[in-house]
Amino acid sequence: MKYVFIVIVFLVCCGAGYAFSIKYSKRKKFFSSLISLAEKLALEINFSRERLKVLLQNFDDSSKRNLLGIDEKFVEYLDKKCELTQEEVFKKADCLKTDEKEAVLLFLKTLGRSDVENQTKEIESFVTRFEETKKKCDEEQKKYGSLSMKLGVVAGLFCAIILI
Repeated sequence: MKYVFIVIVFLVCCGAGYAFSIKYSKRKKFFSSLISLAEKLALEINFSRERLKVLLQNFDDSSKRNLLGIDEKFVEYLDKKCELTQEEVFKKADCLKTDEKEAVLLFLKTLGRSDVENQTKEIESFVTRFEETKKKCDEEQKKYGSLSMKLGVVAGLFCAIILI
């Protein structure tokens, strides 16, 4: 019975380390999907001139999951069902920092506000900003994501040794 309890404590510590590392991978996936969305918008705005709502709804489902619901909230805003506020848009995106939320919200607010040429330039500007943020997310994931996993394992081993 004692060994079962030790294994359970070890697994709980490893699970806690994994839970802390998820935040960093979510941020990385979010910005990757946001960059691909922005690039698709820039391309489609220039060539198909389709409505913004249709472009957002036709975005790739696998990437759409990683956007943490901001695309859905933006479509609701376009339908005039909700406000475009930070609290409303980022309900599911608790892994993002405040300055990142502000940049994404500014991106959403600028969509559809100007002519095609200026809109494309603005989107490209945001893409470069998001790529820089993604690089920071990559670095943080490598540094802190793996660190939290390792700390979880070490904490589990420490607790197991103490209980033995």
